[in-house]
Amino acid sequence: MKIGKLLRDIHHWASPIAMLPLGIMIVAGLFLMLKKDVDWIQPPTQRSAIAVDGAPDTTLAELYEAAAAIPELEIGDWSEFDRIDIRSDRGIAKFIAPNRWEAQIDLVSLEVLSLEYRRSDLFEQIHDGSFFADWVKTFIFLPVGVILLVLWGTGIWLFFEPYYKRWQRSRRRRRG
Repeated sequence: MKIGKLLRDIHHWASPIAMLPLGIMIVAGLFLMLKKDVDWIQPPTQRSAIAVDGAPDTTLAELYEAAAAIPELEIGDWSEFDRIDIRSDRGIAKFIAPNRWEAQIDLVSLEVLSLEYRRSDLFEQIHDGSFFADWVKTFIFLPVGVILLVLWGTGIWLFFEPYYKRWQRSRRRRRG
């Protein structure tokens, strides 16, 4: 079997296998590319209005109490937070709950500056396949990534093959 025929066959049969998971990855990836530009995807990071020289006197326990008092976060214990992101340059702490709500709290006044639903984490989970199940991430989305790499390589070959053949023919004509 010639290499061109083999690569065309691989390209032909690998494409439908990768179609659905790849489509999901692309759509979720497009949303992720826009997450800093579209507030609906990820809430914009607020800035504290209070300027402080040095570190604020607020303790983590005080920050936790302020965040735990927000009913939308549905937090009963410190360990239940998905993550806490302290932005010292902006004077805020972001508390992200497992239910995808995000509270941005001023590090000095403990005032809630923003309370919004955060969709970017959902799009990240959809993009890598972990939204569906961990095994989907490993056994479907990872192989589709490999298939995409193969499609890229075979596609390059299929694109340049006619130019290469034409170049070979013209070279033979000139010689002979």
